[in-house]
Amino acid sequence: MLADNFDFGLMMITRLVFVVTSLTALVMAAMAREDAYRAADKKTKSFWLIILGLAAAVNLIPFISMLFLSIAGLIAAIVFFVDVRPALQQVSGGGGRRGRGSSSDGPYGPWNGGR
Repeated sequence: MLADNFDFGLMMITRLVFVVTSLTALVMAAMAREDAYRAADKKTKSFWLIILGLAAAVNLIPFISMLFLSIAGLIAAIVFFVDVRPALQQVSGGGGRRGRGSSSDGPYGPWNGGR
């Protein structure tokens, strides 16, 4: 009985991770500009919206949920996060730094090399 509850809990956590990952990737893909995809030399925005939309649908709709399709959708979302999204951010100018200043600025102001 305890093993059955553990298996069910593990399955639900895994399913939740798949759903959240695919929906987050879908929203981020939808928010990016179409021309950024072309400038980053990635597939089109429509392509990524279709792929990630199918991944989200497979994970959300219980009666078509097959493990192979869920894993394929998770892989598509991971590829988007690891490869496409950083390229889109680089092309769009939305990088990791929110503040202004040079790359040599530290957390308390500019680093002047001990001068």
